[in-house]
Amino acid sequence: MPYRTLITVAELQALQREGAPLLLLDCGFDLADPDVGARAYAEGHLPGAHYLHLERDLSAPAARDADGRFPGRHPLPAREAAAALMASLGLRPGVQAVAYDAQGGMYAARAWWLLRWLGHDAVAVLDGGRQAWVEAGGALDTGAPAREAAAPAYAAAPSPAATMPTLQADALLAQLGRLRVLDARAPERYRGDVEPLDAVAGHIPGALNRFFKLNLRPDGRFKAPDELRAELAPLLAGTEAAAVVQQCGSGVTACHNVLAFEHAGLGTTVLYPGSWSEWCADPSRPVARA
Repeated sequence: MPYRTLITVAELQALQREGAPLLLLDCGFDLADPDVGARAYAEGHLPGAHYLHLERDLSAPAARDADGRFPGRHPLPAREAAAALMASLGLRPGVQAVAYDAQGGMYAARAWWLLRWLGHDAVAVLDGGRQAWVEAGGALDTGAPAREAAAPAYAAAPSPAATMPTLQADALLAQLGRLRVLDARAPERYRGDVEPLDAVAGHIPGALNRFFKLNLRPDGRFKAPDELRAELAPLLAGTEAAAVVQQCGSGVTACHNVLAFEHAGLGTTVLYPGSWSEWCADPSRPVARA
């Protein structure tokens, strides 16, 4: 059976010993220093891993459309472009993909979500990330594997709603009060005490705060499924997973909460890709604070 949420270092190493086909994705990043991940990758990464940059590989350009609407700081890439990129890295049906970073999975979860969005079931986040690999005695490499310029196309699932559903701003606005919205940002940003990245402080009215770092243990690994389930189930309050919308600042750490819900066995929740950075860019949308 493929790994679909998390994979441990021991499980990954067992697959390597068996010679199983693997695609390793290094997703290290820092919003305050967008090149820190690429530098860390050059200094040492899991052997055979490709580097994916959040803003160049895992997002489309954050540009306003012809009507002046802002899609958020990290809009989703076109599915065709994402499928072509992953195919060039070696993604094929049945290949186990493993995404990791050194930031508690906050960027690896975005890659996990994108591959699932394409319809690729065999993708997991490396629990504990780069640190867990090193602590287990795993070797690091400084060479970068080549991308395949003429790779066969990866056939993405015909309907993303059947794999990883999304909701857009207008639809969310129309259903406020009828959907359960969870905000993955830090509590001080959720409350509107501070806002270091976006033009307006606050949160979507009615949203509840579930800081994504609460999904982790102190060592940076995810909490066990039963522990996550005990913490997350009360947030559902009887709501089906399909009516739970995950958002954050720009649709990145919200994927961490999507992953946590799935790992806890609570089902597939909905991603609002534009998140707060898109929501607050339109002054006609309501804002709540405190």
